[in-house]
Amino acid sequence: MSAERPAADHPVEDATPREALRPVRLALAVISAAMLFAMMGVTVVDVVGRYFLDAPLPGASELTELLLVGVIFTGLPAVCLDDGHVTVDLLTERLAPWTKPIRLFVVRIVTIGALAVIGWRLWIQGARLSSYGEVSVYLRWPVAPVAYFAAALCLVSALLVLALVVLRADEGGRVRRR
Repeated sequence: MSAERPAADHPVEDATPREALRPVRLALAVISAAMLFAMMGVTVVDVVGRYFLDAPLPGASELTELLLVGVIFTGLPAVCLDDGHVTVDLLTERLAPWTKPIRLFVVRIVTIGALAVIGWRLWIQGARLSSYGEVSVYLRWPVAPVAYFAAALCLVSALLVLALVVLRADEGGRVRRR
């Protein structure tokens, strides 16, 4: 008994990089969901305390801000891997089909550049905050690690998009081999 193989002239869908990184994407999704759930809990406790007990949750706004940064930047690598960025197709739908790979390449290169610059500037901001010993106003938590965290995830996202360019992945991050 031999396993059937597809004919050589038909493209075979390869699992990389999306399928290979599925455990990482799942871990990031679980972390993002936990932070989102925590943000919801903080908001509920703060609102109930503020309006019914006349005792708001101390530091709730700072905690919500920090959790929001975590949710956004933890989800960024998964969005990049899936080509899930928000797009507006006002003009692109009217272009010839042969322009799609060119457009995808250009958009990904611009995305890499934007993510790299944002990551670089966040890293510099983190270093600046660290040198000042900057802490949040109410909770007195150091702020620099948050900037470093966001910068690192921006740079990881840029590398993921670069991998999609190098592997010539189609929209959605699927790689096809012939």
